[in-house]
Amino acid sequence: MKIRRVGAAGLLIECDDADRVEDWRAELWQRREKGELQAVEIVPGARTILLDGVAPGTAGLLPRWEPALGGIQSEGPLVEIRTVFDGEDLASVAELWGVTTDEAIQRLTDTTLHVAFSGFAPGFAYLRGLPDAWAVSRLAAPRPRVPAGAVALAGGYAGIYPTASPGGWRLVGHTDQNLFDVRRKQPALLTPGTRVRLVAA
Repeated sequence: MKIRRVGAAGLLIECDDADRVEDWRAELWQRREKGELQAVEIVPGARTILLDGVAPGTAGLLPRWEPALGGIQSEGPLVEIRTVFDGEDLASVAELWGVTTDEAIQRLTDTTLHVAFSGFAPGFAYLRGLPDAWAVSRLAAPRPRVPAGAVALAGGYAGIYPTASPGGWRLVGHTDQNLFDVRRKQPALLTPGTRVRLVAA
């Protein structure tokens, strides 16, 4: 673990892998809820955690708060995403996995995912939980337009496009649920720590 200062009131924790990021995110969110940590924002990334708006002296506390490996399991809210598995790349994903398309769908619906971090576009959540052996590469060339609601895979992540955009992830299905709405108190439906299940519609 490395801690770097970011600006006047920010700290960046560099982690070895995504599992440690989740350990730190859960630890820091709990400490903030208890009032032990003052931070305006706690923002997980693929290998980092950014703390913004921290109180003076916070950097000295972090080494004492280092969480145990896998010490806190994600207990975030569970969101079910109604999914029609009709993606253009579903058959190729099944082929890469060496299973039938029905078996690929079963794998996706049987797996509880969780939001590791957000990025790429407002409301886009990077979902972890798929075994490493199921990781698939991005397309050789991105599509110029992926429709909103497309459910997709890339690397070890699953994701759902909240809005139409270019994209190189492999499409396995789509949902009509609204992933991002600025009129909601919390615009993003899927935020870090949230557990996600894909439910066949």
